[in-house]
Amino acid sequence: MPPATSSRNTRAAHLLQRLTLSGLLFLLPASHAGAELMLYPTRVVFAGNQRAAQLELINNGSERATYRISLVNRRMSETGAFSEIDTPLPGEQFADDLLRYSPRQVTLEPGTGQAVRIMVRKPANLPSGEYRSHLLFAQQPEARGSTSIEERDPAAKNEIGIKLTTLVGISIPVIVRHGNTDASVSLTQLDLQQPPGKAPTLELQMERSGSQSVYGDLTVSLIPARGAEQVLARANGVAVYSPNRVRRANIALQRPNGQRLTDGALRVSYREQAEDGGALLAEAVLQLP
Repeated sequence: MPPATSSRNTRAAHLLQRLTLSGLLFLLPASHAGAELMLYPTRVVFAGNQRAAQLELINNGSERATYRISLVNRRMSETGAFSEIDTPLPGEQFADDLLRYSPRQVTLEPGTGQAVRIMVRKPANLPSGEYRSHLLFAQQPEARGSTSIEERDPAAKNEIGIKLTTLVGISIPVIVRHGNTDASVSLTQLDLQQPPGKAPTLELQMERSGSQSVYGDLTVSLIPARGAEQVLARANGVAVYSPNRVRRANIALQRPNGQRLTDGALRVSYREQAEDGGALLAEAVLQLP
């Protein structure tokens, strides 16, 4: 085995173990053939004097896969959906002009990994604030000896079949914070819905203020009138990206012992992820009837 291939395989194995142990495994179905792209980390934040970061990719599938890497600008809606944009709204600041990355395309054999290096270059007159773009990994079609989507089925005589290959991509946010930035968040408009015969859901709003995004994990716990507090739901990796002020969430809850939620309270906590320190960002309590 060539040394370069051995090194990539070793790095892939070490990263897979790291992701599994940390609970940060992120799999993307990359084609009908079952290829999967693993990324770590799933977001990159440049703050202070940091000028470089590294992203690790692994092909966890059974076939070779090629991904073209590019920077795109995306807007988050109040429900958390993303749309690609070209023209910023007031308060939207893109990071694509500040970022450099290498390589621009990677081809990964099954079980191998590749590092992507990201660098930030800030001009001298850059205004303070948060800048965000998304690094897109778009799967490319593999060359298989034909340039046409029409392929003859050897089992059928004089017939032309159409072979369609589904190509997908995944993107992660890359954030550059420059100067003094801050943010706060509050949890408001808590509303418990308990339709007959269905799982209860908790609706809420996350209201952000300040000059930077917030990112963390939501936990909903039941505080019963008697007994110990218990977790009913978790939603990890929830963000409110600048310049958005509000994000609406709807969280399905487990019903303890199949019973209606009454006589106590629901506690909703929003915390930084453990690797970011785990600090409490916001908390709210809803009294149950």
